[in-house]
Amino acid sequence: MQESNIRVLVISVANPILIGIYENNILLKTISQEGKTSDILPFLFGEIMKSYNIKEIFYVNGPGSYMAIKIAYIFLKSISIIKKINLYAVSGFCFNNNSPIKALGKKYFFREFHNSKEKIVIKFLGDAKLEEFLLPQSLENIEFTDNTLPEYNLPAV
Repeated sequence: MQESNIRVLVISVANPILIGIYENNILLKTISQEGKTSDILPFLFGEIMKSYNIKEIFYVNGPGSYMAIKIAYIFLKSISIIKKINLYAVSGFCFNNNSPIKALGKKYFFREFHNSKEKIVIKFLGDAKLEEFLLPQSLENIEFTDNTLPEYNLPAV
């Protein structure tokens, strides 16, 4: 098992699921896997935990697939409690260049700013450009939070 400052970043709000393994904040390994978060995340984490001594876990807590966010949160929160690993969260917009993120049906989440306050809205895609999620080469300058609860951003029913 590799001993050092290993951090893991999980982006599971879209397919493929992306997992980055970082050593001293620099991307060491990228894992990309298509499929359901509930099927893939436990398997991949089992393999990662055999090879690395994880110090911190970061995950995208929204917006995106409601089920993927919920599964990732429950799974990663459980790991963090059992293994005493710090868990942090961040918005998915940090990893797709603020591009719209798939919401419901033909609607997407958009990040908008009004009077210097961020607001996430749901609307049709229109002419907006979609960009893929990418793992950053470094975790420096990313504002993670210890408020890890999912942010579903779903409209009222």
